[in-house]
Amino acid sequence: MRLLVINPNISPDVTALIGAEARRSCSVGTQVMLRTAPYGVEYLETRFEALIAAGAVAEVIAENPSADAVVVAAFGDPGLPALKEMTGVPVIGITEAALCAAALQGHRFSIIAISDRITAWYQDCVEHFGLATRLASIRSIKQELGNIAEVQNDFRPTIVKLSTEAVFTDGADAVILAGAPLAGLARDLTRQIPVPVVDGVAAGVRLTEALVSLGCGSHRVGAYAAPPRKPRHGLPASLNAALDAAQSHVEPDGRQHPSTQEGSHDA
Repeated sequence: MRLLVINPNISPDVTALIGAEARRSCSVGTQVMLRTAPYGVEYLETRFEALIAAGAVAEVIAENPSADAVVVAAFGDPGLPALKEMTGVPVIGITEAALCAAALQGHRFSIIAISDRITAWYQDCVEHFGLATRLASIRSIKQELGNIAEVQNDFRPTIVKLSTEAVFTDGADAVILAGAPLAGLARDLTRQIPVPVVDGVAAGVRLTEALVSLGCGSHRVGAYAAPPRKPRHGLPASLNAALDAAQSHVEPDGRQHPSTQEGSHDA
């Protein structure tokens, strides 16, 4: 299984954290194809930054057509619903994976975020996935961050304190450590936090592997069907090729038709 794991941020140090946890979590025989966004910001805190990251992630997916599945490894899942439209393989975000894993292990869960600015966007994400009634709280680090790759080391006591407050004050039955900069930390904190602690990267890798193994098929019609054919201009060659490939499989009525690589977009 070729698993494309993408860091939507531009920090190679965070990519290294993601890669380490992805490789610890994956099954024997899974090949982790680790990539970093080619442009964007050091770490995502806002919806606008996520908008930029979504375009970068789309380009990375288009440049790696051999992948059997994709993990979008930033909490908030930038561009996720749209990214599901561009390829016939599973595309999973670490937010949706973490939320599913937490919901399976407790009635209510809390999210621990690395910044206060990020919390409104995370609330939107929980509501999007229909789990708002299961959310006990979102607690966040209030101090200014230094090196983004050192957040879990610099703020470990704070993260434990926030998690404990989420359990005993907010009633959380599970805690999600949100964000790629915290990848791998859940393994170290399970004995210090008295409820299940969910790592988004680990959940993303394992659930994506499960989806590939289920072999459920791809979206040929419906909400996540490929975008319809229309003139395009100015897109990278890889994105044009990815869209042509996605649109080549079936018409909206389900009929098979041949690919039209030539003439489907403006040069």
